Amino acid sequence: MSQLKIYYHKEVVPRLIETFQYKNIMKVPKLEKIVLNMGLGEAIHNIKLLDSAAEELKIIAGQRPVVTRAKKSIAAFKLREGMPIGCMVTLRQNRMYDYYYKLVNIALPRVRDFRGLSGKALDGHGNYSLGIKEHIIFPEIDYDMIDKIKGLNISIVTTAKTDEEGKELLKLMGMPFRD
Repeated sequence: MSQLKIYYHKEVVPRLIETFQYKNIMKVPKLEKIVLNMGLGEAIHNIKLLDSAAEELKIIAGQRPVVTRAKKSIAAFKLREGMPIGCMVTLRQNRMYDYYYKLVNIALPRVRDFRGLSGKALDGHGNYSLGIKEHIIFPEIDYDMIDKIKGLNISIVTTAKTDEEGKELLKLMGMPFRD
């Protein structure tokens, strides 16, 4: 079992029960999944960019990504339905906890001029989304081997019912919020 999962059960759950007065332990919010998404509009013109992005996302997540395809044709962008335009990975269980630990303790502190994350990026149901402009903050990525710096969207899905519960869960698990 992941160290963060053990920490969640021993430290975070009792503090959430104390804070929100849950009557049942099954009501305590927990992490459900983490979705990593890399959208590459330039992949329309350069298909090799998509291959390198998928390989780098595989290294970051430790799991093979799925290539996402365009749902609609958009003539202004020279995009046809079914063209590959990005890749994504959904992490669950131990891989999710390992990735969360790596994100919070290793990758985010490597962001230039990092002062914490905004606490306003929750969606109303306790889920948190953040965007990373440079995927090279992850230590697995070899800076010399990349051809282009790419962005990355990270969505952390929780079972929390409100933003307050979700933010408190993430804060107790080490997420560095500004406010």
